Amino acid sequence: MTSKELSYGIVRAVAVIAAILLLLLFLYKVATVIVYCIVSVVFSLLLYPLVLFLRRKLKFRNTLAVVVSLLLVIFFISGIVLLFVPLIISQGENLSLLDINSLENNYNRLLNDVTIYLGSHNIDLQQIAKSSNLTSFSNFEFIPNFLNNIVSTIGNIGMGFASVLFISFFILKERSSFSIAFKNVLPVNQKEKVLNSVEKINEMLSKYFLGLLLQLFIILVLYFIVFLIFGVENALIIALLCAVFNIVPYVGPIIATFVAGILIMISSIGTGADFSTETLPTTIYVLIGMFIVQLIDNNVSSPLIFSKSTNSHPLEIFLVILIAGILFGITGMIIAVPFYTSLKVIGKEFLPENRIIKALTKNL
Repeated sequence: MTSKELSYGIVRAVAVIAAILLLLLFLYKVATVIVYCIVSVVFSLLLYPLVLFLRRKLKFRNTLAVVVSLLLVIFFISGIVLLFVPLIISQGENLSLLDINSLENNYNRLLNDVTIYLGSHNIDLQQIAKSSNLTSFSNFEFIPNFLNNIVSTIGNIGMGFASVLFISFFILKERSSFSIAFKNVLPVNQKEKVLNSVEKINEMLSKYFLGLLLQLFIILVLYFIVFLIFGVENALIIALLCAVFNIVPYVGPIIATFVAGILIMISSIGTGADFSTETLPTTIYVLIGMFIVQLIDNNVSSPLIFSKSTNSHPLEIFLVILIAGILFGITGMIIAVPFYTSLKVIGKEFLPENRIIKALTKNL
């Protein structure tokens, strides 16, 4: 190899590495847009049966069918919001969420009750807070930041929802054109495998997301029943909040349990209930009930709901979610199962003879 060829090879390698780094940087910068596109594709897959129904049964033109389908979704979500907003406002008033000063007073009273109770058992809460750098939670400094984060999150969700609807409209409207263009760019010798993979992924992800909605509804009902049994104020709104947390596998139920305990204790402030003989025992009983609900979900409802959609062993799913959480945080845990399921479908289609792929996809 001559020096010229060596120099050319080095320059080419550096250029390739630079191009890859620039591509990764670009993908990182537009990660939000990529997420919107992925969500739009999934949303379109779930909505497409309704579009087909309007086109075939009611003889709607394609564009009209898409518009009506999206409007029905908007009306449905708006109805849910309008149904819960009055309840949330009234429950929020009961929880003093609309009165920061009142909430701070209740929070401080709760901390004082907890401190007295633990002090009677020779546990110094203030010393534990200082040694654990948790002093900000004792003076309510975290509330303004928490509220700002909520407002920011609501704004991002609103923008994301609008973006998903806009992208989904064109995906559904131009579905045939996208499908033809997609088929045209596929290599001839791989076209059948790719199309089979897409069809199988479409089927499995549709089942998965519908199953997820059913799972959250079951958890909502069970939590609501537990809260009603123990006479918890604001039962429905707390149950709804805890059910939403369950979207995050494994970590979500822990957060839901912590939030429910805090809200239940705060809501008892001002009712005249004694902390050590009424509030604390009720909270413990409720948390035990929530733990039982999680046992039911983990051992009965979730396996039954997701067994046909993912066709994966529970230990396999646990490891996948754990690895995704370590690498990509909460977002990784949420998308781990559908992404892993898609990879299994692709692996079985393109590498059916590989021993590892064959072992992982034997139930697909």
